[in-house]
Amino acid sequence: MAIFALAFFAHAFETAWAVRTPQVADVTQGNLATKTLDYSRTERAARIATAMMILATVILFAGIVFRGISAGHAPWGNMYEFSITGTFALVVAYLFSLIKYDLRWLGLFISFASLLALGTAVTLLYRDSAPLVPALKSTWLVIHVAAAIISGGIFLLANIIAGAYLYLDSAESKGVRPFWALRIPSLETLDQLSYRLVAFVFPLWTFSVIAGAIWAESAWGRYWGWDPKETWAFITWVAYAAYLHARVTIGWRGRRAAWLCIFAGSTFLFNYVYVNVWGTGKHTYSGLNE
Repeated sequence: MAIFALAFFAHAFETAWAVRTPQVADVTQGNLATKTLDYSRTERAARIATAMMILATVILFAGIVFRGISAGHAPWGNMYEFSITGTFALVVAYLFSLIKYDLRWLGLFISFASLLALGTAVTLLYRDSAPLVPALKSTWLVIHVAAAIISGGIFLLANIIAGAYLYLDSAESKGVRPFWALRIPSLETLDQLSYRLVAFVFPLWTFSVIAGAIWAESAWGRYWGWDPKETWAFITWVAYAAYLHARVTIGWRGRRAAWLCIFAGSTFLFNYVYVNVWGTGKHTYSGLNE
């Protein structure tokens, strides 16, 4: 968390310095032309922030590995373990996206989300290492939960990008583009990137739902029982399927697609937070009631 905090402050400094970039009035044209007078400072801050994100991710991965060694099983038996691994998946998805896209402007939001998730995990969700409950003692724990964690991390990244799209689209519709958004790709690029992330990971989420059903038959003797977690996993699948269908068949783009993407992501978060903590059924493995 300390390293993620350093990354957050470095990204905040980068953003603040970009905001301070002066505007120069073009009197003859009657408008404002934005000039970047000094990129070296912001570029240095961005590189430090990215390095801190990479270092924090490596340390977090080590923490996940040691948690698994301590518990004697894949570290996905309760909400604490799922949260730290989900945070790892989100940051890795972000770092891999940096290879092709200039998304360092997202680092401020990713580092903040990571701090929020890890802080919640440590202060509210932490439970000591413990053996798995009988129903979780299966190779499907690795297969099903790993697929769900990876899917969740990429879904969340797509949602953050969709949220950025909506904010910038609203600002540009008023004839304003925030100073800190100067390096952000075009609205069309953001729209396409959010779609590509969802399209990339949707088959994995489909596999996760199917794997969960197979595991349920092995553990409880039925493939599907409309348990709250099963139901909301299916709702998330339907919501993202609707998002992809709307884009491919009826050509939804831009604002409508972004709102649908965020709605689909909210069903995933509802399943993770509300169903795990306050829900009932066979999937109550949060560990908070022990």
